[in-house]
Order: sequence, then structure tokens, then C-alpha cells
Amino acid sequence: MSKLFLRPIPQLIFMSRWLQLPLYLGLIVAQGVYVWHFWVELTHLVEAAFGSQSAIQQIVAATAPPGQAAATMKTPSETVIMLVVLGLIDVVMISNLLIMVIVGGYETFVSRMHLEDHPDQPEWLSHVNASVLKVKLATAIIGISSIHLLKTFINAAAYDEKTLLWQTVIHVAFLLSAMAIAAVDRILPAAARGHAKPALQRAGPAAGH
Repeated sequence: MSKLFLRPIPQLIFMSRWLQLPLYLGLIVAQGVYVWHFWVELTHLVEAAFGSQSAIQQIVAATAPPGQAAATMKTPSETVIMLVVLGLIDVVMISNLLIMVIVGGYETFVSRMHLEDHPDQPEWLSHVNASVLKVKLATAIIGISSIHLLKTFINAAAYDEKTLLWQTVIHVAFLLSAMAIAAVDRILPAAARGHAKPALQRAGPAAGH
């Protein structure tokens, strides 16, 4: 009788996974904001290449270090163009991170998408699980951190040594964290297989009797 009263509780807990759906829909909106930001920055870069002074000042101000006034330029320098392009790459990598979280997270924690026979199914989605998703997210974060670090070192003269040191330390911390996640991801399945073998060995003689 008590089991009958407990049935709605597991059902409620199982259905609670749909509470994550608004979160993933919100990330889709954030993806749209990044797409808009990308095209605004790209438009400014193209206009600056054709000599638009307002666009030049906008990209120079966007690439200036925090707390420093933007330099006045008649044409964008190679460093400024490189920093803008790295900023665009940064937006793309963050967008990739969002896609992995939205698609992989929904598939792993909310509901199956049933994309097995779809011609456009991403390769990584065919074997995604919580462990694979963590490793891929860690790798994506390292890529984003690398872009930020490269942008800082390209304009290193505008930063003090303390800022450069801390950005490097943070990037190394991301690397070590990703390596630890990957190591744990490899150790756990091996440990599970190791525990399974004695169980099979015990089951073998029992089956013989």
C-alpha cells in the first residue's frame, strides 16, 4: 500500500527535469545576442577597412585596455585588426560552447532528441554523456582562455606584469583542471570494469552449480 502512495513522488522527481527547459531556451536567446554582437563588430571592421573614421574609433576603443584612453588613428593598425579578429574568434568559440551546453545538456539531462538518422547530427552528439560533456566544455573553456591570453600578449605593452602573470596563472589552472577531468573520466570506467570482473567470476562458479 505504501508503494502506491510513493509512486507520484518518483514521477514528480523525474518530471522535474523539464524545469531545465527554460534555462536552455534562455541560452538560445543568449546565442542570438552573440550573433548580433558578432555582426556589429564585423560591420565596424569592414567599415574601418574602407576608411570610416567613426568605425575606426569604435574598433580602437573596443580593443583598448581597460582604464586607458583609446588612441586616435586615421587607419586601423595591424595590431588593432588582429585584436578585432581575435575578438570575433572569441565570440565564435563562446557560441560553440553555448551550442554544446544547449544540445548536449538537453540530450543528457532532459530528453532524447532522436537524431540518430539525421544527416546533420553533430559527430560528438552520438556518444555524448555527462563525462564527455564535461571534457568538451573544459576543452572549449581552454580555447576561450587561450584567445583572451593571446589578445593580452599581443598588446602586452599596455598591461602591467601583474596582469600578465595572473592571466597566465588562470590559463594554466584551466589546463590543469581539464587534465584532471580527463584523467578522472578515464579512471572511473576502468575502475568500474575492474569491479565488474570479480562479480562475473563469482557468478561463473555459481552458475555451474
